[in-house]
Amino acid sequence: MGRLDGKVALISGTARGMGRAAALEFATQGAAVFGCDLDEKANAETVRLVSEAGGVMAALAPVDLASASGARAWVDAAVAEFGGLDILYNNASALRNGPLMELSDADWHFTIKNELDIVWYSVRAAWLELVSRGGGSIVNVASIAAKLGARFAGQVPHGSAKGGVLAMTKHLCVAGGAYGIRVNAILPGLIYTPETARYIDDPDGPLPGILAKIPLGRYGHAHEVAKLAAFLASDDAAFITGAEIAIDGGDGSVAA
Repeated sequence: MGRLDGKVALISGTARGMGRAAALEFATQGAAVFGCDLDEKANAETVRLVSEAGGVMAALAPVDLASASGARAWVDAAVAEFGGLDILYNNASALRNGPLMELSDADWHFTIKNELDIVWYSVRAAWLELVSRGGGSIVNVASIAAKLGARFAGQVPHGSAKGGVLAMTKHLCVAGGAYGIRVNAILPGLIYTPETARYIDDPDGPLPGILAKIPLGRYGHAHEVAKLAAFLASDDAAFITGAEIAIDGGDGSVAA
């Protein structure tokens, strides 16, 4: 028996990294997973991996969730495939980092669109489906960058967007309470993904200095984030809403 048996989970950004790990974990826990991504080929590989592991997954790709029409198409396809939804895991994002004065207005707007707007549109598209289901769970991926200054690279757009995701989570918690919709946020720290690999794997990069400030002395892994998300999405977390849970090895608890 899995903690997500009988539930339909929508997970965005399932082509790789934390999204792929979440698709595998949620399916292992018994959920029927409906994913999406811009990368059709890599997303199909995730569907194959889930199927080979004995899970159930379908997906829509390519689809751009940073628009109302894209998010609507994703939710409609999921409902057509599985008859409804119980979980929305807002994992997908894209960002542009760099030194403050080297970032353009286009970099700022790209990051806000693909890290904050993308959550707004997905929630709006899924909300009435969750209401009609009698409730459900939304899990938003924020970041410790929403609360801390950058540990590496310039992260002003990213931190600002994820701060917005965190604030949105609090307001959605209130909006969803009367409908049995729980809304929580995960705040990952340094997690090994294809996007962070260039920093982590660089022998001359910033990793030693970053790890020296993390109490557990290591970076995290995508499957660890997926396990936290699966818990928050499940009925085991039935009295948890509006929470912000860091998964960062203690990084956010250390003074800069």
